[in-house]
Amino acid sequence: MWLTMLSSIETIIMWAIQIYTWILIIYILMSWVPNARDSSFGRFIASLSEPYLEPFRRFIPPVGMIDFSPIVAFIVLNWLVPRGVHFLFTFFY
Repeated sequence: MWLTMLSSIETIIMWAIQIYTWILIIYILMSWVPNARDSSFGRFIASLSEPYLEPFRRFIPPVGMIDFSPIVAFIVLNWLVPRGVHFLFTFFY
């Protein structure tokens, strides 16, 4: 029973990572649409996305007009975080 519960929690965390990834994609695509971030939906998505993206923007400055920090944020969120979560849960198995 303990292992099943840990496996379920790990699965829920992995799903949350995927949902948050889609939120970030929507937020970044909204930058291409004029005034999309000024809508109530845009402000809601920004309130979810900005706290995660802000530390990356502090350390990775934009190059010209291109902001590379979301790319690094995606790599961390989709490659490092799932491996870390999996490592933690296999540590408890």
